[in-house]
Amino acid sequence: MFDALFKFFFELSPVVFSQGEFRFAASTGSYVAAVAVLVAVGLTVAAYRSGRGRARDRIILATIRIALLAIILVCLFRPLLVVKAAVAQQNFLGVLLDDSRSMQIADHHGQPRSAFITDQLTAPNAALLAALSQRFTVRTFRFSSAPSRTTQPGELTYGGSQTRLGAALSGVRQELAGLPVAGLVMVTDGADTADAALGDALLGLKAEALPVFTVGVGQEQLSKDIQVGRITTPKTALKGTTLMVDVVLSQSGFDGQQITLDVEDEGTLVSTQQVTLPDAGTPASIPVRFTVTEAGPRVLRFRVSPQQGELVTENNAREALIDVRDRKEKILYFEGEPRWEMKFIGRAIKDDSNLILTVLQRTADNKYLRIGVDTPEELAAGFPKTREELFAYRGLILGSIEAGAFTGDQLRMIAEFVDRRGGGLLTLGGPRAFAEGGYAGTAVADVLPVVLDRTRIQARDTVTRLTVKPTRAGSATAVTQLAANEAASAERWNTLPGITAVNRIDAVKPGATVLLNGTDETRAERPMLAFQRYGRGKSFSFLPQDSWIWQMHASITVEDMTHENYWRQLLRWVVDDVPDQVEPSLTTERVEPGEAAMLVANVVDPSFVELNDAVVMATITGPDGAIADLPMSWDGEHAGQYTVSVPTRAPGWYQATLAATRAGKTIGTTVTHFRAAPGEAEFFDATMHAATLKRIAEDTGGRYYEAANTATLADDLRYTGRGVTSVEEHDLWHMPIVLMLLVGLLSAEWGYRRVVGLA
Repeated sequence: MFDALFKFFFELSPVVFSQGEFRFAASTGSYVAAVAVLVAVGLTVAAYRSGRGRARDRIILATIRIALLAIILVCLFRPLLVVKAAVAQQNFLGVLLDDSRSMQIADHHGQPRSAFITDQLTAPNAALLAALSQRFTVRTFRFSSAPSRTTQPGELTYGGSQTRLGAALSGVRQELAGLPVAGLVMVTDGADTADAALGDALLGLKAEALPVFTVGVGQEQLSKDIQVGRITTPKTALKGTTLMVDVVLSQSGFDGQQITLDVEDEGTLVSTQQVTLPDAGTPASIPVRFTVTEAGPRVLRFRVSPQQGELVTENNAREALIDVRDRKEKILYFEGEPRWEMKFIGRAIKDDSNLILTVLQRTADNKYLRIGVDTPEELAAGFPKTREELFAYRGLILGSIEAGAFTGDQLRMIAEFVDRRGGGLLTLGGPRAFAEGGYAGTAVADVLPVVLDRTRIQARDTVTRLTVKPTRAGSATAVTQLAANEAASAERWNTLPGITAVNRIDAVKPGATVLLNGTDETRAERPMLAFQRYGRGKSFSFLPQDSWIWQMHASITVEDMTHENYWRQLLRWVVDDVPDQVEPSLTTERVEPGEAAMLVANVVDPSFVELNDAVVMATITGPDGAIADLPMSWDGEHAGQYTVSVPTRAPGWYQATLAATRAGKTIGTTVTHFRAAPGEAEFFDATMHAATLKRIAEDTGGRYYEAANTATLADDLRYTGRGVTSVEEHDLWHMPIVLMLLVGLLSAEWGYRRVVGLA
């Protein structure tokens, strides 16, 4: 509509004006006529200065008359628009057609988006292709993950599982290099699923001044759709761990409707809950709780049943890969005195086959009780004195043990255990803990999530009774889930007996999260469980000194598992995601069959210093049982980081066993998994991305069109200024807008005179 109006008033399209250059083609007669016009302007000014009537009326009438004469003066100098126009059939035009799966979405006037390509560009009587072919030698390309030449309409399958706009543009630019190219036309919905930045491709196009004219197909807002968006899951988890996962749902057209969100583990339903959808445009974060009970790579599917009228149902489910490990995680618990808390924590996790609690309890000066050690030499000299010894554990619990029990280097080792080794640290309340234990100002205090204030130290005999309940943030974590569901868990916290604390903590650090709050007799609240990430690891502070009351209080039945559940879940979180000496990672957990997966390994020595001289081998087991050994090489940029590209052939699971050695000695081995399978990324955020297409057009000097407004595309492409061109001169003095201005000014002068009584 805008283009049609613009062309009606100015005779030419906006593209011609944006590409053209203004000039005047004045003749000798033009200058003679200009003198006459200037004389007329002078006479007009003189006449109105000495005329009758109010000064305001004379000024307005004089201004109208001078504007009229100015337009005539400009026309006398013959204004021109000089533009370079492509010579017909002397230039090439690259046309890129989106061949991905999202083009099957039926939101183009009730038809699939691909119908526009068929009707306008591939059918025997395609109007847009005919118009382009009259002016250019057209080269057609189809693209999804990469572009390829197409000569037959049947080559378009709309089955590509990825859309890489940048790769398509760069590929076609290189394909047409050396030819006189007027520009590129990209027909797509703009849904870019590539990880690479689009900007790199646009820089190459800008450097060559190659404009891209984009055509957007589809709706910018789907009328009815539910989408399972972001899912936050850990990469690894211990077998038997209860997880709380945030699932983000978004929708349009289903405001306030109640739906069911299911979680399936390899086809087995592990969780289901009712969710009331928020208003359109407002994503909802839904906490979902489930337990991983089977070891190995597990694909969890978060699914909402398709609703009536949905345009896209493929985005109603999203999958996440969790590597469930069935192994023993060793935790060192250092306690400064015999107390019930230590005994009952050990009892709580006794039946957990994945947690091993090694206890070092001080019984007298330089005398210790060791429980759960693997060898007679383990902890024989007390708390570890070397980083290698301490870093062999994955978690560390400090009970009621004062800072003076450690050397300065041991305190720094504890801080490095979290920061550098990536371990989990849990500090417990007690008479010799926190500020009361002299930790303020030490390296350990830097790691803790709570603020230690020397001025708020409580006397040793000051005991505060508290009732403990989860905060809002704590309710969304697995550690506070004491019952079968959230409602039952909240009720259980309300009925738990009170416990006590002897450490005064009033504040947590800016990056910390309070998970449990305690309320004392004066109704004042203070943090009871706080958590924060620190360096590679994480630290927790649990302030109560006698959580064992949750097991032994008279109101607690023998069968009650509240205390056991709490400590198992907390200690599993402490050791969750703690890195190994050989730590694998993948750029993506799923690749398309036939594509390569980039496998990365971070290798460190026993003191967790990065190694650049290790020998790292990846043993890949494919879905067909075939085994291949691939050496990994140091990437040369990141300390301790080794990479290898793993090719895939058949779809299915691939297991990667990584083994690292140095000077013939084994550093460590680890196992990770990935899979080759077609993805569903094409159907997520499946609206037409007009902003992306406008950016491509604007950055390259092209123009963006909606599918319904491509009538001027072929004409506009003539004026890109590239390729073989000829110079066209367009007179501007006879444009309709000029006549309209002249008639409008004359009418305005006459009308004003009538209004003020001068006519």
